[in-house]
Amino acid sequence: MIFENGENMKVIPINITNERVPKMKTKDFGEDENIEDDETAGVKFKVILEKPIPQGVKISRKNCCTIEIIEEISGEEAAADMNLLEFFVNQKNPTWGAQFKQAVMLSPTVDDDDMFDDVTLFEGLTHFATIGWKVLFALIPPCQWGGGKPAFIVALSFIGGITAIVAEVATVLGCTVGLKPAVTAITLVAVGTSLPDTFASMTAARTSATADSAIGNVTGSNSVNVFVGLGLPWLISAIYAQKNTPGGKYVTPQGSLAFSVMLFLILSITCFIVLGIRRVKIGGELGGENPTKILSTMFLISLWIIYVTFSTLKAYDIIEGI
Repeated sequence: MIFENGENMKVIPINITNERVPKMKTKDFGEDENIEDDETAGVKFKVILEKPIPQGVKISRKNCCTIEIIEEISGEEAAADMNLLEFFVNQKNPTWGAQFKQAVMLSPTVDDDDMFDDVTLFEGLTHFATIGWKVLFALIPPCQWGGGKPAFIVALSFIGGITAIVAEVATVLGCTVGLKPAVTAITLVAVGTSLPDTFASMTAARTSATADSAIGNVTGSNSVNVFVGLGLPWLISAIYAQKNTPGGKYVTPQGSLAFSVMLFLILSITCFIVLGIRRVKIGGELGGENPTKILSTMFLISLWIIYVTFSTLKAYDIIEGI
């Protein structure tokens, strides 16, 4: 079976014959063992996808599907199976009321590969820790309404409001502990406002065929922060100053911005060099085998630590710069 370029779904025909599975012998640890030819023999089998070709083709980590053929089931069992199937279908396309049920209930889920995932201990703990946020975001209209536009607008409003609250809390916390505004901005405020982008990039990296969506989300977010996040407030402040202050001038004193920008550019170029090397050597910007992806993760985190460290030293005039 061949998957064409861009094709991620295929129907696999399986011929089933009405034949009994003969008795077989297998050798396990040096002893012969007979497999009983019972009523269930030949009605249950597995379909496994492995060794994809050509090079570069990837298969999901759950590449095995167990199929069981049942001749006849009772009415109650059939109704129970239908209820379970309906539950899983509604879980993927929930109604507005079902969203609130999912927010407060802890139940098994179906992943992107339509495989059953049971609840783990970590998922249970995080569920009870974040149940308030889940109920709040259950107010977002279902994605199937209006082509997803109402959900996008309401979700964007929620993210903007929560980001504003997080930024304000971070600013107050910085003042309380005695951090300079520049240090508070590059640490607490930056981390707080970037958390939604972090989870969005993680989701994009897992669901998209390429890394473009994840990396594009990061660069696009920073572009909005710089061009809109700075330009719009300055415009409003300049209009206000022109009407309400003597002389009508609005001037912001310079600080250590030039040093931070130069340092950020140097580290950004280093980051893109690493991504380029990963593309050539590994074949992708994100992921890979454990040693490689862990080393890449630690290196990129170290770039952020270097940026925060040197920017903080410059803000407190411990080192000199531009």
